[in-house]
Amino acid sequence: MNSQSPQLSEVSASRINYRLPQVEQLLQLAILAPFISQLSRPVVTDIIRTELASIRQSEAFKTKGAQHIDINLRIVQRCERVSLQRQHRVINATGIALHTNLGRSPLHREVWDAISDVNTGYTNLEITLENGKRGGRNGLLTTLVRSWLGTENVLLVNNNAASMYLVLLELAKGKEVIVSRGEQIQIGGGFRIPDILALSGCKLVEVGTTNVTTADDYINAITEDTAMVLMVHQSNFFIGGFTESPDIREVKRRLPSHVNLVIDQGSGMSTERFSSDETQLATYLDMGADLVCFSGDKILGGPQAGLIAGCDELIQRLGRNPMMRAFRCGRIILSLMEELLVRKLNQETSGQGIAERTLANLPQARQWCETLAQRWHHRVTFVQLPTQVGGGAMPAQTYSGCGLVLNTPLKPQALLDHLRLGTPAIFGYLHNNQVVLNLTTVLEADQAAFVERLDSFFQQLDRGEHA
Repeated sequence: MNSQSPQLSEVSASRINYRLPQVEQLLQLAILAPFISQLSRPVVTDIIRTELASIRQSEAFKTKGAQHIDINLRIVQRCERVSLQRQHRVINATGIALHTNLGRSPLHREVWDAISDVNTGYTNLEITLENGKRGGRNGLLTTLVRSWLGTENVLLVNNNAASMYLVLLELAKGKEVIVSRGEQIQIGGGFRIPDILALSGCKLVEVGTTNVTTADDYINAITEDTAMVLMVHQSNFFIGGFTESPDIREVKRRLPSHVNLVIDQGSGMSTERFSSDETQLATYLDMGADLVCFSGDKILGGPQAGLIAGCDELIQRLGRNPMMRAFRCGRIILSLMEELLVRKLNQETSGQGIAERTLANLPQARQWCETLAQRWHHRVTFVQLPTQVGGGAMPAQTYSGCGLVLNTPLKPQALLDHLRLGTPAIFGYLHNNQVVLNLTTVLEADQAAFVERLDSFFQQLDRGEHA
C-alpha cells in the first residue's frame, strides 16, 4: 500500500489546476469596467498583475491550485482599495466648517460654474487686452482687493506659508526678525515659524514671554541689523488668563524707518461679523502694518492661496523676487479669486465663505436635525453640539450646533469606519465611545445623499444584516 502512495499523490497533483487567467482576459470583465474609468486601464492592468503574482506566491495556490481562489473578487477588492486614494466628494459631519483634512472651504457652486468657461479655453492670463502687450498675473485682483481692504497693492501666491517665506526671504534675509515668544507657533504638517525664519536666512530674535509681550519688548530689541517685526496669528491654540499684547499702532509709531511691521493674520477675517475676537484685515492695515499675510481658503472661502496686502513698494519687491515664479498661482486660482471677490463686494451669498454660510444657516440646520431625529427615532438621539470655524481660525470660539448620536449594535469604531468607507463617505467622530454626526456642517447639497445613505444603513440593521 505504501508503495502506491506516491503514484496516487502524483495523480492527484496532476489534476490540480495551476492555470491563471490571462491579464487581457480579466481586463474584459464587466466588473472591472468602472475601475478602468476611475483609475485608467494601465493602472488596473498593474493591479491585475500584482494580484496574480500574489496568488502565485500564496500557499493556497501552491497546494490546491486556482480552483479554490476567487480571483475576480481579489482583483476587485484590490481595485477598491486603490480607488480610495482618489479625491472623492465626502460629507462633513464633524461640526468643523473649515476642516483642513476635508479640503477646508468648499467653493460655492455658482462661483465654480462662473469660471468654467474661462478655464476651458485660452485666457488673457499674462497679456493686456487693451494694448496686446505682456502683462502681470494679477488681473483684476489688485483693483478688487483695494476696494475690499483699502490697501495699496496685493500679491497672490499658492498658500499662506509661501506668503510668509517670500516676505522673509525678500525683506529680511541675513537680517534680524523680532517675534514674540507667545507667537512662535507650529501649525499642521510641522510648519514652524522658527524653522521658516531659518530657511529664509533670517535670524530670529525672541522677545517677551509666552503670555505677555509689550511694545517696549519689541522696540528695545531693535538693532541696526533688524529688518522686521513679525506678529503671528496664534492659529490652532489660544492663551488665556493673564495676558498682554502691545498696541500695534504704538509699535508702528516707534519703529525706525528701516524696520517693517509684518502681520501674519492667517484667517482672512475681513467684513464678516461672526467673531469680535478676530482682528480684521483692514484693521491691521489701518493700524499701520506694512504687510498683512492671510489665507484665501479660510474665512474668505476661496481656493488654496496666500495673499499679501499692503505697501505698494514692498509688494513690487516681492513680485520681482526669483522665488515668486515658484509660488505664483495659475489661471484657475486667479479666476476663482476674482469671481469670489466680485460676489463678496456685491454682498451676494455666493460671495460668502463656508464658515459664514454655515453659521448663518444654524437655525435651518437645527430644524433638519430635529426632523431626522424623529425619522430615525429608534436609531439616533438628538444632541446639542458645539460647532467650530476651524482651519486654524478662532480656536477658542464655539457656536451652538446640533447633531445625532447613533445607537446601533456595531462597535463605535467599526461604525465610524463603515460610514467612512461607504458611498458617499460620511465623516463623523467618536465622543464618549459613541459615534456622533454633527449636522451643522453637512452641506445642503449633500443632505439628500446623507439621508439616503443612513436610510439604507438603518434598514439593513433592522433586517439584522450588520449584527
